[in-house]
Amino acid sequence: MRLIFATHNPNKVREIQAIVPSYIKIQSLAELDYHTPIIESGYNLEENALMKAKTVYDQFNRACFSEDTGLEIAALHGAPGVHSARYAGEDATDKENVQKVLTQLGDETNRKARFRTILALVMSPEEIYMFEGLCIGNILTSPQGTHGFGYDPIFQPNGYDKTFGEMTSSEKQAISHRTHAFEKMNSFLVRYRSPR
Repeated sequence: MRLIFATHNPNKVREIQAIVPSYIKIQSLAELDYHTPIIESGYNLEENALMKAKTVYDQFNRACFSEDTGLEIAALHGAPGVHSARYAGEDATDKENVQKVLTQLGDETNRKARFRTILALVMSPEEIYMFEGLCIGNILTSPQGTHGFGYDPIFQPNGYDKTFGEMTSSEKQAISHRTHAFEKMNSFLVRYRSPR
């Protein structure tokens, strides 16, 4: 089965290619030489994921999926959420986004947070499916580790003594929000491919 992954983010492509089963052949937008920016103007992760998937489906008329992920921090009322990639500004670096979160949290003792991934899968205009993956944890007071990207150096999953930024990619993939969402999508696709 071939699916287009509606993203221009090479970090996401790399992470997802390591997660999906071998029967799913992923094509990135770069492989399709599609470099048009996809506007993410949704009010939540679901709207953004669906917007991206529909845009790419309409362009290529082929099954595709997209994902949108946000870090949701309890003490910040769910922020940065849908604005996670641009929290410190439109062209902010990961480091700047992390620093803004740490500054806003300050000495706050409630550091509960979760990563939430929404996958939107468009098989046809009438067949649209959504899948959610979560990873619950806490925000540390300073970055730890150099692996991963985004908020990984300050997010420590529950039950672990290190951040995503300190984990190997295989350790992170075993428990990540993206993995949980893709496991749900994979279970669906196994049933979808089966004779009805």
